Amino acid sequence: MIDCIIIEDEPLAIEKLRIFIQKIPELNLINTFSSGINAIGFINSNSIDLIFLDIEMKELSGIQLLESTSINSKVIITTAYENYALKGYELQVCDYLLKPITFNRFIKAFNKVQHELEKQKTTKVGSKIFIKTEYRLEGINTSCILYIEGMGDYRKIVTENKSIMTLQNFKELAKILPSDNFCRVHNSFLVSINKIEKIERNRITIKNNIIPVSDSYGKYFYKKIKSK
Repeated sequence: MIDCIIIEDEPLAIEKLRIFIQKIPELNLINTFSSGINAIGFINSNSIDLIFLDIEMKELSGIQLLESTSINSKVIITTAYENYALKGYELQVCDYLLKPITFNRFIKAFNKVQHELEKQKTTKVGSKIFIKTEYRLEGINTSCILYIEGMGDYRKIVTENKSIMTLQNFKELAKILPSDNFCRVHNSFLVSINKIEKIERNRITIKNNIIPVSDSYGKYFYKKIKSK
């Protein structure tokens, strides 16, 4: 399942994209935003696979958003203006959809994103990542990670047989972890969905560890586990 959001200031354009997304079972629309400014906090706090991004928006344009924010998601630009195509490709967007968007053209853009995400998944799932800890890089198999806990300036990565402390932040860690299995559930916790034993009253149990699910992250988390 590919989790996506729409950033678009035209209600009719949002609705058209929503209809297109609903026609593709592999796409899961998480949220919509009518301005780039409103979307920044969500982008910084959540692991999103794909962003449909309008260019011409008030206050903060799509190009300004891409240039000013560290975005790990795939991006498909949606715009009525052809002159932004070169700039979009310079910013390494996946595709450029010119309005009015047809469903056939939408499908082609989706297929391109799906192909790129599948390549990433192949290299990440069950693979080893390297974490900066003290004065070395330590290798961890992603399939062994239970959860990650924020502890002040540090993040504690809890695996099946050890814990590792790192100064890498949640966003940096989410970038190197497989997005289909790891999800932020709280300001201080990121969990491996495959390691969850049970969920009760907004509390997750993993190997006798109780992890809270906050209101701000809960909606996205519950949508993600239902789509797996």
